[in-house]
Amino acid sequence: MMRIQFSRLLVSAALIAAAAPLFAQTPAKPKPEDTEIWEPVPAVVTPGATCGAPPSDAIVLFDGKNMDEWLSVRDKTPAKWTVADGVMTVSKGEGSIETKRSFKNYQLHVEWKVPTNITGSSQARGNSGVFLASTGPGDDGYELQVLDSYENKTYVNGMAGSIYKQAIPLANPTRKPGEWQTYDVVWTAPTFNSDGSLKTPAYATVLFNGVLVENHFELKGQTLYIGKPFYKAYTAAPIKLQAHGDKSEPISFRNIWIRELN
Repeated sequence: MMRIQFSRLLVSAALIAAAAPLFAQTPAKPKPEDTEIWEPVPAVVTPGATCGAPPSDAIVLFDGKNMDEWLSVRDKTPAKWTVADGVMTVSKGEGSIETKRSFKNYQLHVEWKVPTNITGSSQARGNSGVFLASTGPGDDGYELQVLDSYENKTYVNGMAGSIYKQAIPLANPTRKPGEWQTYDVVWTAPTFNSDGSLKTPAYATVLFNGVLVENHFELKGQTLYIGKPFYKAYTAAPIKLQAHGDKSEPISFRNIWIRELN
């Protein structure tokens, strides 16, 4: 009998010893402050007084007064598009223009308008482009298409709101010719390894007249009229506005600003 009781005591002691660490590992009751982060404090940014107006930390690229922030893509001389009544209008004979400054990651606001008297059809009707990174002469870079896509049939990866020849817009919120259109873009630039190979691709999110048309789209490389896209290494690049060679009436731009993102 004594042996049996002693054995039971040994088993009980072993069970208690085994259970002890379990009690020690029981987590303390969580507190709200365990998941509170107080620093670093985000910088204060004053929003624009009206919808679409530049916030306090924006770089204004066109305020309706002059083209001081722009150069000719062709020869890097001061841009010579027409400025009148707070609006910048494409001068097709002068060619495309690009910003004096170069950018990497950013938030961009652009307003554009196809004239009421627009003529032509498909790609020959109010054609232009916002190149989110201009990586060389001509149309080198990454283009967000500008076009009159109000009751104007064309290939869908070339309509307004498309990442040209790569991404079909999720919707077509184009307003009638003569009305102002708005692009709000978040651009994440591609990054490259030291040997020039791609490290991370480019991404674009686009709101067109307040409607999401590109949702963090991963670009396959530069946007090309002919051929397959490819990546070419760069660090930062200007933003380019296209003077397209079609014969339709020139389009206009206003209220262009950008916020650089880390």
